[in-house]
Amino acid sequence: MVDLNHIFLFIALVSPLVILARAWRPGGPYRGWRIAALIVLAITGVSWIFLREHAGYIGGGAWFAFLFLPAIALRKVTELAARQRYKPARRLATAVQILHPSAGLHEQIALFRALESRRNDGALHPWIQSASAQEDRLASAEGAARLGRVRRHRRVWSAPAVLVFILLNIAAFLFEISFGDWTAPETLHRLGALEPYAVVMQGEYWRLFTALFLHGGSAHLLFNLFALYVLGPPLERSIGAVRFTACYLISGFGSSAGVVLLTVFGLVHVAQLVGASGCVMGIVGAWAGLLLRHRHAPHVKQRLANITMIIVIQVMFDLSTPQVSMAAHLCGLITGFVVGLVLAPRKMSM
Repeated sequence: MVDLNHIFLFIALVSPLVILARAWRPGGPYRGWRIAALIVLAITGVSWIFLREHAGYIGGGAWFAFLFLPAIALRKVTELAARQRYKPARRLATAVQILHPSAGLHEQIALFRALESRRNDGALHPWIQSASAQEDRLASAEGAARLGRVRRHRRVWSAPAVLVFILLNIAAFLFEISFGDWTAPETLHRLGALEPYAVVMQGEYWRLFTALFLHGGSAHLLFNLFALYVLGPPLERSIGAVRFTACYLISGFGSSAGVVLLTVFGLVHVAQLVGASGCVMGIVGAWAGLLLRHRHAPHVKQRLANITMIIVIQVMFDLSTPQVSMAAHLCGLITGFVVGLVLAPRKMSM
């Protein structure tokens, strides 16, 4: 079973450290994020000292309140502002300021209030009357660009393969729990968990695929589906549903086959394995392969840096969590990388 306290503790420690590393410069627009990250680290540290058994839940709650919720809410504020819905944007930004106070957010709220006044009165608010026409045009262009990005990301049906795989995993999980004691190794064996001995000695090769749709608990399923939901749609929109489907399934097969081979050679010791995380890591690897094929496109270096950070964080998590298989993740990652290089289209929407 997945230890939620351990997972939340890992998130509550790593996420603030990543934020501090990426926003290390003093001053600037990220001061509020640095303060929030330090608060989360402080709460997690105190919890570890006095309430170690619940430190993950407490730190995870602080991370959710001070980092995750504000990030989601600020993205919504940007969406509302891009649609020129200044009143709800101001209200949401005001609510966010309670958990995430910052000078930049205060200025945004004042700007939204001024834009509301201009819309209601048909005139500019006094304090922004001196704004240049060039600034106004730049703001409009930025808003249009943001709105375009928001609309692209909200086109749910632009990633049908991702939706199909999410639904398949949910359906398989519902089928699992219909067996009663669905987390028992015996039940997972009957359902098709990956067992290297059964694959090699008994020829049950179908386990290489069926294990990809089974999970060891609801938390295991939710984390994998969340990662698929976040990482999958951009890749599918870039390479198409057919290529994405091939990438997902081949990466999963490579993950399973790699674990079996490593077990046969005695390099790892795996009795039973389930989960879609090998497929998800294959998506990360495919992104790396695609970006290398299109390395002269804009922003590729930054995206490769982000992918590298994801891989480093995943390896750190695997090394600190005995319930997960780093071998499966790395095999899926490598397989996805090769598939990304091979299936990369000549032209890709970045």
